[in-house]
Formats: sequence, structure tokens, C-alpha cells
Amino acid sequence: MIIKPMIRSNMCINAHPIGCAKETENQINYVIAQKAKRGTKTLAEGGKAPRTVLVLGCSTGYGLASRITAAFEYGADTIGVSFEKQPTQVKGGTPGWYNNMAFDKAAEKAGLKTKTFNADAYSDECRAEVIKQLKDWGAKADLVIYSLASPVRTDPDTKVMYRSVIKPINQVYSGASLDMMTGKITQASTQPAEGDEIPNTVKVMGGEDWERWIKQLSEANVLADGCRTLAYSYIGPSLSHPIYRDGTIGEAKKDLEKRAHNIDAALKAKGGAAYVSVNKGLITRSSSVIPIITQYLGVLFKIMKKQGTHEGCIEQMERLFAERLYTADGKVPVDSENRIRMDDWEMDPKVQDEVNKVMPAVTEENVNELVDLDGIRHDFLIINGFDVDGVDYNKEVTDMSKIEY
Repeated sequence: MIIKPMIRSNMCINAHPIGCAKETENQINYVIAQKAKRGTKTLAEGGKAPRTVLVLGCSTGYGLASRITAAFEYGADTIGVSFEKQPTQVKGGTPGWYNNMAFDKAAEKAGLKTKTFNADAYSDECRAEVIKQLKDWGAKADLVIYSLASPVRTDPDTKVMYRSVIKPINQVYSGASLDMMTGKITQASTQPAEGDEIPNTVKVMGGEDWERWIKQLSEANVLADGCRTLAYSYIGPSLSHPIYRDGTIGEAKKDLEKRAHNIDAALKAKGGAAYVSVNKGLITRSSSVIPIITQYLGVLFKIMKKQGTHEGCIEQMERLFAERLYTADGKVPVDSENRIRMDDWEMDPKVQDEVNKVMPAVTEENVNELVDLDGIRHDFLIINGFDVDGVDYNKEVTDMSKIEY
């Protein structure tokens, strides 16, 4: 069959297996090139780099980019966990399934140990499998990346399922909604959270599960001395705060940051540390459907690309590892809340001042002039394996469960 993107309201509901694999390969090639430029081999040989890395939420976005960087720039053996839909010969899987297949294939070819679990990372059963794998390898994790994002989570103790929402608190939020594929702009409104939606969102997207992972890994004695753990967050500009930082997701992120301090204190006894990395805004499956965010990112990208400071997932994670986590002097630069600020280029006052000037001026008539519409559309499509250079999208895919190209 010939696979074309199926898009509904800024959501793509299918994936191209060859495109996903090719984009994963492109990210791998990027970090290999960066390794040569930075001389990372010397750092790794000096013992100042990760050896065994666990990535929770490894299949897409920042999680995948983190795993690729750890493996192909620093030579780390990796364990990844994600929950993806497996394809059949005639029915496609989720993008992350193909990304994981491509990563494992490339890592094995490079002589790196790799194990990917397709499992519910929120469950204690999954934690037990990961612990067993580390013990089978005779290894201890010296870096644990927590990059889980899910609309639901089942509490391992009570077996109650909780559902997260992206909503404002105590007020209706209205903002421009940009359709990336057509350039159409409409006004969208989101009603405030009600009932248990705030605590439920914190339960799913907060730091409780991260803390449980580190506790169980530590009790099983599979964390190396000096182990670092990292979770990802976002703050963003003031214009998005009502729907994000001051909304339900923001409450979850604040909980994540609070629990990072608890985890940090627990790891310090053995020279370890816990950090939250506040990352730059990017087009993701979640951000694409939040009012104002798509238009903001389109304006931001145009400005940052003009300045030469724009980064995608892989560029940002490679910089995180090389210039924050594994520096030559061993120091990790943080803000007053012990957060790593990878959003420093996005939140530069000069950048934000220009964004604030442009945003109110955007209309359907000038959207191509003021917004990086091609760029955000490309980023949106590439998540699902479309619009990837070097892929023939007119070629028939005969087996949806394979990624050969």
C-alpha cells in the first residue's frame, strides 16, 4: 500500500514505518557527527560519561533523542521502556514502535547492548522486568531519564486509573488555534478544570511515578554510585501560562519539580543527583492541539531560525548531555530551583520581546510571512514518519511490520 498522512484537527493518526526509521537514523547520524566535533570519546574514556542508561518513555521526542545521544555519542548501553501499538503485516503500528525497532537495530550493529520493553512504565511489573534486566547484564544504571507522557495512569497500589487533562484553572481560556496544514486561524476556548481533574492530572503527569521508580531501583541495588536522574518539563511564555504553567499540566509539572528535590536528597548519599530539565517548546502530538501554542511556536521558530538558535529534539538533547550533564569539570549548571534551563535560548528576553510584537499581528493573510508554517508543518509530519528527506512516499509498503529500506 502507499501510505499518506491521515490528519484530523492537527492530529496525525497513522505512521510511515520507513519514514520513522529513516528519521531515527538521521538523529543517530547527527550525534555521531557531534561526537567527532566535540571529542566526546575522550570524555567517555575518562569515566565522565554514562555507561548504562535507562530511558522511561524512550520511543519519541526528548526520550528517544536522549537514548540516541547516550548510546551513539557516549557509547552507553541502554534500556528503554515505552508502550506502543505493534503493527501487523497489513495494519500499521504507532510511530514509537518503528523508532524503537530502528534504534535497536542500529545499536546492535554498533556493538551496544540494548533492550526495549514494550510495557506500561507505570506498573510495578515493568519495574521488576527492568531490574531483572540490569541484574542479568551485571550492570547498574548511572543515568535514568524520565520522559513519560500519557493521558492515563493506573496506580500500582489501588489499581485505580487516573486521567489527565489540559485545562486552565478557575477561568475559561481562549486563544488562536492555527491549523498547520491549511494556515487557517480560528478562536478556540477551553473550559476550566472541574471536580478531580486537577489532582488526577497531577497523579498522572506529576512526579509520583518518577519517585517510585528511583525508590525501587535503589532498593534493588541497581543504581550506580553517582547516578543521576532527569525528568523533563516546560514553562513557556507568559501568554501560554493560563493554559499551561498555571493550568492543570502546570500543577503536575510543579509536583514533578517538588519531588525532584526529594529524589535528589535520597541520591546524594551515594554522590547522585536529580534534576528537572526545562526544555524548549517544540511541536509534539500534545502541543499541536493546545490553543495558541502552535501559533506561538510558529512565530518563535521563525525568529530563532533567523538568529541561528533554533533546536529540535536531538539538537537540544545533545547539547543537554554535552554542555550540562557531562561537562569536563563535572559541574551541572542550574537555576535557583536546581533546574537545568535548556529553554535559555527560547526565553531570552530579546527573543520573547520580538515574539510578543509579532503574535498580535498574525492573520490568515500574513501567516506565511510571520509564521514558520513550513517548519512547524514539517516537524508535525516528521513525528509520524512523513516529510523525511530520502524517503520515497510513492513507493508501496508491502509489510507494515518491517522497516527495511
